[in-house]
Amino acid sequence: MALDPYRRLLRIPGVPTLLLVGLLARVPTTAVGMALIMHVAQVMGLGYARAGLISTAWTVGMAVGSPLAGRFVDRHGLRPVLAVTTVAQAAFWAGAWALPFPALVVASVLAGLLALPVFSVTRQCLAAMVPLDQRRSGFALDSMLVELSYMIGPALAVAGITMAGSGVTLTAIGVGMTVAGVSLFLLNPPTRSAEEAEEQGAKVPRRQWLTPSFAALLGTAAAATFVLTASELSLVATMNEAGQTAWVGLAMAIWCVFSLTGGFVYGGLSRGFSPLVLIAAMSLLTIPVALAGGGWYWVVLALLPAGLLCAPSLSATADVLTRWVPGGARGEAMGYHGTALTVGGAVASTVAGAVIDGSGAEWGFVLAGVVGLAMVLVALPFWRSRPRRPEPSVARPVADVAAPAPVTSP
Repeated sequence: MALDPYRRLLRIPGVPTLLLVGLLARVPTTAVGMALIMHVAQVMGLGYARAGLISTAWTVGMAVGSPLAGRFVDRHGLRPVLAVTTVAQAAFWAGAWALPFPALVVASVLAGLLALPVFSVTRQCLAAMVPLDQRRSGFALDSMLVELSYMIGPALAVAGITMAGSGVTLTAIGVGMTVAGVSLFLLNPPTRSAEEAEEQGAKVPRRQWLTPSFAALLGTAAAATFVLTASELSLVATMNEAGQTAWVGLAMAIWCVFSLTGGFVYGGLSRGFSPLVLIAAMSLLTIPVALAGGGWYWVVLALLPAGLLCAPSLSATADVLTRWVPGGARGEAMGYHGTALTVGGAVASTVAGAVIDGSGAEWGFVLAGVVGLAMVLVALPFWRSRPRRPEPSVARPVADVAAPAPVTSP
């Protein structure tokens, strides 16, 4: 595995800046769930059932709003969408801490609907700026940065509410969201390559890309986050049962490091793998974790092989999407991809939680692996029958859908 793919990637004008801004913009976004849960459950004293309702309200809003935001980006450009969502986030977080619970539920749905589309926009712009033969490395690096943001954001939310209170923390998230939106607005990265310029202003029929094979791709993306979320819950439950809750942070950090390592290695390989292969392998490697015994540390060690495939699995789904979907519809397609990831994690939280409560933590690992494998098997026939379309070999920014001049990497 060589470092050259990453060196070449980071020499592309604008890519280092996009990745850095994307990382910093995702940190407040990843803090949202934990901040809302702790605010409702602990500060408002309403318990975790109502806290879960707030989290669900936000998630439902995001699931609906993500493809809508992507469609508006495709039709009207990036800046109008960023302007609207940035203002909406600033308004919500400025007053969320003072809202009574019923109003907070409604406001959370609306705020999720108008969430800043940081994840999908970063991937969409990365696909426009990076040549086809380098996208796998680009998406692998992006997945590694997403992993970092999830390591930082929730931890900051917990520390903020514990030490400074929910009012300060929720307001700080709003400031972070505003800075993120303004930064992306000023950067204004391209959403299409030069070869896709002819698609500008022309409507891309949904039937051209919204096919059964695309639905199968979304299903595999949802399956990946189902496996990851169910495994995370099972790991936490295992450590709680062992009375080792204090070590949960360390265990999660080790798992994240292995995911980062897997993503780094995968992005540097000379060729990639189908997400079906990666997700099936991750699922298969998750099932035997249920047999690990002798202490929580053995469970963590057993989970690490599957952990190596976390970032590669997620990056592979985004890479395939950019190859299947025309540039003129990539924003909406990335929105659906984000919705699939969100729904997969949300469903896993409910289903895996019920299985763990009813049968034990070890069965959560079994459930994760079985669901992942089942989704891969369902997707396989649609995958093989997918229509193929020619792809450009080089991606260059376009002046009328990008900033006036690309930002040069330092």
